[in-house]
Amino acid sequence: MASAFVCLRHISAGVLAVFALTCSARAEDLAVVGTGDGIEMLQAVATAYNADAGGVRVSVPPSIGSGGAVAAVGGERQKLGRIARPLTEAEKGQGLIEVPLIRIPSAIFVHRDVGVASLTSAQAAAIFSGTIENWSAVGGADLKIRVVRREDTDSTLAVLRSSMPGWRDLVLTSRSKTATTTQDAIETVRQTPGAIGFGPFSPALVGDLAVLSIDGNAPRDPAYPSAVTLALIYKAATRDAAASDFLAFATSDRARHLLAERGGAPLKP
Repeated sequence: MASAFVCLRHISAGVLAVFALTCSARAEDLAVVGTGDGIEMLQAVATAYNADAGGVRVSVPPSIGSGGAVAAVGGERQKLGRIARPLTEAEKGQGLIEVPLIRIPSAIFVHRDVGVASLTSAQAAAIFSGTIENWSAVGGADLKIRVVRREDTDSTLAVLRSSMPGWRDLVLTSRSKTATTTQDAIETVRQTPGAIGFGPFSPALVGDLAVLSIDGNAPRDPAYPSAVTLALIYKAATRDAAASDFLAFATSDRARHLLAERGGAPLKP
């Protein structure tokens, strides 16, 4: 009898282990892949969703860019993606559908040691073009300016070109470092004395970095001109119950409140 009890105990432990592994696999069911713009905001929404959800856990992994989201969802490798640029007509023709969530201001930020809190739009353009090379020229420290840029297809750069005075045809200096993701740009500026970069605004930027006012307007001021729109994308052919449930939550009043708390302007679908 004791032997049978031991055997049953081991079988029960094995069943529990298998059950735990199954639950662990189910806990990673739905990843929302894509842009780094607004990633902290969407992670907060996912955390709130996961606290109330049943079997499916939503994750917001590190950036693979808006193009990566389009490729992953369009290629039916993922069910949901996140983008910070509008879908093209060709992408819509592939069956992709976008759900705008929030307007996120584009921020220009610098290493804390540069001693500058604001620039004119003309000064910002001159710095990123390489015409101004030292922070002392704009009232800052006697320190070489180190420009951190993004690739030409970056969503924040596209918004700056379309809205920031002097940026439409701006040729960015060749003496710059190209960051491949938003997080890369932030970390490079944070770690490099004299550095300046740009990306989507988030309250998390304030701390080790200084977020600049442009022409007297901070990023969240109504007169600040540049912003990106963060949207979720999916294909009707692969949208399942879990994806539908998270889409409904992400566009709910509760999610809009979470997004607004983190510096964005929520959009009603």
